[in-house]
Amino acid sequence: GSNVLRMSSGIQIKPKTAVQKSKTSSPLPCSPEPAVKPQPKPSDKLNPKTIDPFVAHSRPPSAFAAIYAKGGIPCRLVHGSVQHRLQWECLPETVPFDPLLVTLAEGLRETKHPYTFVSKEGFKELLMVEDATEKAIPLLPRLVPVLKAALAHSDDEVFGRGLDALVQLSAVVGPSLNDHLKHLLTNLSRRLMDKKFREKITVALQKLEQYGGKVS
Repeated sequence: GSNVLRMSSGIQIKPKTAVQKSKTSSPLPCSPEPAVKPQPKPSDKLNPKTIDPFVAHSRPPSAFAAIYAKGGIPCRLVHGSVQHRLQWECLPETVPFDPLLVTLAEGLRETKHPYTFVSKEGFKELLMVEDATEKAIPLLPRLVPVLKAALAHSDDEVFGRGLDALVQLSAVVGPSLNDHLKHLLTNLSRRLMDKKFREKITVALQKLEQYGGKVS
């Protein structure tokens, strides 16, 4: 058959012969403005972005879930056969820590997939960029209350994520966290009574002491 469709009006319309190149696996630099996805990705079908209509009236979406649904978190969960990973829409080094690092910390209190994974892994990976120390230290007054809320949460998994995030933050900011530790130790001491967390909390306290120096 002919590759040219002839319409009654005599206008010839050639079918598309080239497929638009897909995005490369390498993320692009972020602009100062928050990244917003113009088009959905195939993987987004696996990410719940809507609230169950049966509970929408009684349980409004959390702040983190709302931001995630609007594309305000510049990374997405990629399902792997062995383990999941994050795919950043732009280089993490170019992402503004304010407010993203605080937003990811707030997401640690989530209890639903994929928010639990995105917040935990995103917080960790953002702190791994080269200049994370200078970017994170000014945010400590806002990060500490958020981490405290995670450590005070009744859900064991939320507490665990909060504890991991605290140690990760301490490794990055070092002694700068010392003045804020008094706001967090109460929640840690309460969980020390729980046998399943005793060893993990003890190790975390040792790391906080190591990263914080003699003053801690």
